[in-house]
Amino acid sequence: MVRVAESEAVARSRRSRLSLLGLIVAACAWCGTAAEAQLNITITEGQDAAVPIAVVPFGWQGTGAPAFDIAGVVSADLGSSGRFAPMATRDMVSRPTQAAQVNFQQWRTLETDYLVIGTLTQDGPENFTATFQLFDVVRGEALTGFRLQAGRADLRRTAHRISDMIFQELTGIPGVFSTQIAYISLERRTDGSKQYRLIVSDADGENAQRVAESTQPLLSPSWSPDARRIAYVSFEGGVSGVYVQTLRTGTRERVSARAGVNSSPTFSPDGRMLALVLSRDTGNLDIHTLDLSTQVLRQLTTDAAIDTEPTWSTDGRSIYFTSDRAGGPQVYRVGTEPGARAQRVTYDRPYNARPRISPDGKQIAVVVGENNRYQIGIVNVDNGDLQVLTNGRLDESPSFAPNGAQIIYATTQNGRGVLASVSTDGRIKTQIASVAGDVQEPVWGPFPRP
Repeated sequence: MVRVAESEAVARSRRSRLSLLGLIVAACAWCGTAAEAQLNITITEGQDAAVPIAVVPFGWQGTGAPAFDIAGVVSADLGSSGRFAPMATRDMVSRPTQAAQVNFQQWRTLETDYLVIGTLTQDGPENFTATFQLFDVVRGEALTGFRLQAGRADLRRTAHRISDMIFQELTGIPGVFSTQIAYISLERRTDGSKQYRLIVSDADGENAQRVAESTQPLLSPSWSPDARRIAYVSFEGGVSGVYVQTLRTGTRERVSARAGVNSSPTFSPDGRMLALVLSRDTGNLDIHTLDLSTQVLRQLTTDAAIDTEPTWSTDGRSIYFTSDRAGGPQVYRVGTEPGARAQRVTYDRPYNARPRISPDGKQIAVVVGENNRYQIGIVNVDNGDLQVLTNGRLDESPSFAPNGAQIIYATTQNGRGVLASVSTDGRIKTQIASVAGDVQEPVWGPFPRP
């Protein structure tokens, strides 16, 4: 990369939280595109304040038709964030591909704040170079630009990287267009049967791949911090078990199949351990940690209440979890050292569950329940203040984007399970609907590592 110039409703809700029900599934290897599970993203709130931007179709320097529509993906990415309003190609009065061709006054007349131009050059049969520049139209100056090399199979990923660079340049927030999400897809067939799939896709819903598939429910996907593995629960042969699957190879390992419940796995920040929920021989649900290399198991909670839905603090020294030990679901924190005592974290509202920590460790996303409504909120770690972000009746399974600026979650619309996202200030909301079937239990993957 070379620098050129200067982003059954209430029942199902309860099942996914404290009931821990009929756990999970028969898995398949990492196995091909699941086009039926791809997603459509629609902005539902926040578009009025979006910043006008024009992403001009990239110039093509190669044989035959252009190899890929870089500008189309970049425009869709920026638009899907809710922070930008890309201009339709048909409304562009010119299509510059070089800086010398840009007429700033022309774009000011169109009330465009920012302009993106570029070219895609074919270097060989399967090798390409994408070059782009970003301009501040009001000031009439270049802001940034890069040259990126890619193989044919990586052109979409390259477009997402360009979107990330533009988003960060204009907002100061790292873009997440190059990241992935995992979610459960549920297809209800005409014969009354159901098909569950654990899907991993790009953040825009493209490149959907099946990780596991079963006629029995699939739950609790969790990313490793290096984005190379996913932990989940399977109920194969009538025995619940926690599995860790390597995405590139499809290889999976059963890491826990102890007597009773095995559920809710989440990776530690260093990827060496899992926090999980086990009932073992007592029948009581408690939080445990499992060292993946040594299989050393440590029990962290011993209360007679239901302790479930663990998630690690960013420093790995404590675990947040849901417990009904005070009479209703609330969030608690317990240290990972021997003998640590759990401390209550949430007090506002009678129901606070499914905690997920923000990347900077300063906020906790929770499901807030009151008067038979379940919504997504964020809790300030320092002072416990709660802000409710959504207004649905059954919003659940929150998961922070790796830049901390958005939360993806599951909800329902017209009786169907859909995904949605909300900015952490509550201003921008999107709906992410499946082309077919229901989608649920989303979890946003980390930034990709080299």
